[in-house]
Amino acid sequence: MNNDLLLSTSIQFIQTIGLEVICCDLQNEACFLPGLFISNGKILIDKTILKYPGDLIHEAAHLAVIPSSERNTISGSDIATRIDDAAEEMMAIAWSYAACKHLAIDPAFVFHEKGYKGGGKQIIDDFDGGRYFGVPVLQWLGMTVTGSPNSAENYPAMCKWLRD
Repeated sequence: MNNDLLLSTSIQFIQTIGLEVICCDLQNEACFLPGLFISNGKILIDKTILKYPGDLIHEAAHLAVIPSSERNTISGSDIATRIDDAAEEMMAIAWSYAACKHLAIDPAFVFHEKGYKGGGKQIIDDFDGGRYFGVPVLQWLGMTVTGSPNSAENYPAMCKWLRD
């Protein structure tokens, strides 16, 4: 799939699970990631300056793992200043990998060489090899399970895509 189709597939999936994606002009916004901005729990996207379309899935993952009571209050760089930001980052990575598998998208679309401090390939290799992080918290929240023989909900499959 080309990046336009992957982006379209990503947007459709994110909207289907209940998160809002709005295409708009972000030329004057201080975006942490080029072409992406979170405003009051909504993902704003400017396709004209979006540098890495897979980043959309990871930003959606951050919103998905935040409690619904707090989700609509998140804007800009709030994600990085949350008290549970380290755990939420690990969950967002695990969620992003699961989303790629669910959508039959190569995880390199999200875990590209310019993200994750250059560690995207290592994340893919680890997760492909069953060496997960963040998954225990997703399990604790009831978003996925592991260890149930022949269960369709075994990670990377998800029982639910939003925390609550």
